[in-house]
Amino acid sequence: MFNYLKPATPPALAAPLQGPRVYLRAPRLSDWRPWAELRAASRVFLEPWEPSWPEDPFSRAVFRGLLRRHARESRDGTGYSFFIFRRTEDSLLGGVTLSNLRRGIAMSCSLGYWIGASHARQGLMTEALRSLLPLVFDEFGLHRLEAACLPTNVASRRLLGKLGFREEGYACDYLRINAHWHDHVLFALLASDYQETSDYGVTGDVTGGT
Repeated sequence: MFNYLKPATPPALAAPLQGPRVYLRAPRLSDWRPWAELRAASRVFLEPWEPSWPEDPFSRAVFRGLLRRHARESRDGTGYSFFIFRRTEDSLLGGVTLSNLRRGIAMSCSLGYWIGASHARQGLMTEALRSLLPLVFDEFGLHRLEAACLPTNVASRRLLGKLGFREEGYACDYLRINAHWHDHVLFALLASDYQETSDYGVTGDVTGGT
């Protein structure tokens, strides 16, 4: 039975989330330079799938603004942000967000993610998201994790399918991406689906995925 009033307690986020080759933790101000360098090197790779980038997108001021927003959402219990690092080198690989966290009768949140161009298609995002699922379903006690991607984003669609997400529908002009409204394919993973994969294991990796 789900606890509809269960808070997202700080202890659940105190330690990094561990995967076989990666770990996830909250962004820090000291991450600014690696973040800026990775985003700059990956701009052509990332821009088609993301909202319009601000002017001077790699500045310390922009990064500080992101950290303030992340801190506010975490404090309010409405969203949580993580950076993904390679365990052997502590090198930044990408990021994951849980946003629009809703309790009460919804008990759900939305998933977002990005990875640097040089780290894509190596199964690293698969590991990162798998390490995040226990937080969503076991610690936060949510019922539903939602995601959406552009119909042309084959790698993302394959990634979500591999993790057990079900394709639920097609939303017209759903999100404003790269300065234009775009249709999106909608996905969701339920707590019951997650429990099945936890009980029996999810094998394999995303070929050509993120």
